[in-house]
Amino acid sequence: MPAVLKGIIQMTNRYIKFPYTVGEQANIKRQFAAMSGFPNVIGTIDCTHIAIRAPYVDEFIYVNRKHVHSINVQIICDANLTLRNVVARWPGSTHDSFILAHSSVGNRLRAGAVRDGWLLGDSGYPLRLLTPFSNLQSAKEVRFNDTHARARSVVERAIGLLKCRWRCLDASGGRLLYQPKKHEEPDPHPPPQQEGHHQGARLRQEVMRHL
Repeated sequence: MPAVLKGIIQMTNRYIKFPYTVGEQANIKRQFAAMSGFPNVIGTIDCTHIAIRAPYVDEFIYVNRKHVHSINVQIICDANLTLRNVVARWPGSTHDSFILAHSSVGNRLRAGAVRDGWLLGDSGYPLRLLTPFSNLQSAKEVRFNDTHARARSVVERAIGLLKCRWRCLDASGGRLLYQPKKHEEPDPHPPPQQEGHHQGARLRQEVMRHL
């Protein structure tokens, strides 16, 4: 492994940390509320695909929905575009919600590490996240989706800046000459969604009443 890359990896835990303390969360909530009007947000989450050269082993599981070989990378950031969590080990066919469910953040959310606050994600996330309404039925739902989109756009901007700074991560920079290790994790399919969606629906209704 090149010395520069090894050094960057060793420093990640110092700079990329999820906000588990009440103080950190309170500060992030204030920032999201000020910039978007959405309450109680401790982060926004999305996944992005990093194109790679076709691997020699388990090649098919790296083919994403756009028929490109990739790594599907989870990104969580705060209102200042600061990266708070990065998971970069799952093949391109892996569902976004599966990555969260099998990440340290997902495990700690299930264990109750965050008592008051939520992540904002798109409709692909059923696990303890606030997602937008799919079929709009009222003006309040439209307002909820607009406010949600304004807050969640932060993670999209963060991903864009990351790929602009490190062009090798963007498709315009070609494909990474990267050979992943043999994939020995569970099959990368979405986890059951019923419980998460019911909880998300209740949270949406509660937040919508206060917007």
